[in-house]
Amino acid sequence: MQPIKEHAVVLGASMAGLAAARVLADAYERVTLLDRDALPGAAAHRKGVPQSRHAHGLLAGGRAALEELFPGLTDELVANGAPSGDSQAQTRFYNHGLRLCPGPSDLRSVSVSRLLLEGCVRGRVRALPNVRVVDRCDATGLVPTSDGLGVCGVRVVRRGDGGAEEVIEADLVVDATGRGSRSPVWLEELGYPRPVENEVRIGVAYASRVYRRRPDHLGGDRAVLIQATLDRPCGAAMLAMEGDRWLVTLWAYRGPRPPADPDGFAAFAAGLPAPDIFEVIADAEPLGEVLPARYPASVRRRYERLDRFPDGLLVTGDAVCGFNPVYGQGMSVAALEALALRDCLHDGPAAGLAGRFFAKAARIVDIPWQIAVTSDLRFPGIQGPRTAKVRLVNAYLARFHVAATADPVLGRAFLGVVNLIDRPEGLLRPAIAARVVGGSLRRTAVWPRRPRPSSRTQQEGAA
Repeated sequence: MQPIKEHAVVLGASMAGLAAARVLADAYERVTLLDRDALPGAAAHRKGVPQSRHAHGLLAGGRAALEELFPGLTDELVANGAPSGDSQAQTRFYNHGLRLCPGPSDLRSVSVSRLLLEGCVRGRVRALPNVRVVDRCDATGLVPTSDGLGVCGVRVVRRGDGGAEEVIEADLVVDATGRGSRSPVWLEELGYPRPVENEVRIGVAYASRVYRRRPDHLGGDRAVLIQATLDRPCGAAMLAMEGDRWLVTLWAYRGPRPPADPDGFAAFAAGLPAPDIFEVIADAEPLGEVLPARYPASVRRRYERLDRFPDGLLVTGDAVCGFNPVYGQGMSVAALEALALRDCLHDGPAAGLAGRFFAKAARIVDIPWQIAVTSDLRFPGIQGPRTAKVRLVNAYLARFHVAATADPVLGRAFLGVVNLIDRPEGLLRPAIAARVVGGSLRRTAVWPRRPRPSSRTQQEGAA
């Protein structure tokens, strides 16, 4: 691609910003990537990404998108110790307390810590000859064009230079600063309307701990994902990651939060809708303390619905939509949005870029937003419009998960949707619907379940 403009600035060097910078490097002569944190040279936690200490999912669709942006990334992650394999065959996935039938599939995933993934991607971006990374730099506002119809730069304060504000001129500014994005406020300051926000107050509290992973754990499976049920509104993820470790994250909706003490953490795991995680951590070696966190609401900003928007500005990643983290969608959506930005840059000149991009991004966000919100609205304490469609989808999925305990075809169909490979309408195709009806009628018993730990076993495991 021939450069269409001289300079693009990306605000935020997390996954959305890194992916955007990679795309813009092919379309602009220079790209400057700004972040308020001191960016580590190696994998390390930082203040601006507090969620890096908790479970992250790189869905199959997200892995494929990142691989397209950064060829060879999957092999690089595996070479650094990240387990990789079949998402259906090597993951224990529980819905409504029922285990999805395992089986071979074409869905490849990588089980990797946020630190290793972001560190490898950041290294790739730093190596691009026309990209400059500037850390410890706060964006304080946008610079309007003389006619007020666009943006021609960003005001910043460099923390290490005494706090003097300066202007960085740019043909394009991309806001990838996450849920705390200031773009709605900046738009108002420029005389533009704020985007409408869709909010679902989920009140999720979660806590995480790292354990040593042994070869005998789970018979070689790489992950356990347990979704909350109506009678037990709590769930968990246990993901294998580099360094022979498990990262275990427990969560709850609007109820008693997962305890931050080791005994309480183990006891909470014993009460999950499936026993697999407790059976591992009951005697696994812990490698750190329990770390708590909260996520009050899923928020979607509808930039695609604005009829006025300045040229020279885009918003991407969590700054557009922050999803309930229990579904592990954020990084994958950010990568898919970067591919959409690449397509928009190919489609035409910079004028009208925002309209083209927000339309494509909205279509990407629609699916994971629908998945997360529809599932969350099963719970009476979650506020939101329970339309007839929401009720019908949840009723259908309840039968679907019963049938999917013994049908690997249904398992692959469901995982194809949640991994952002296939569209949700595929679950309603006549051939799939027939398997759901037939399978749910035949299943008089659910997937074989081992006895739940007794209170004595829970206490021994928590000790």
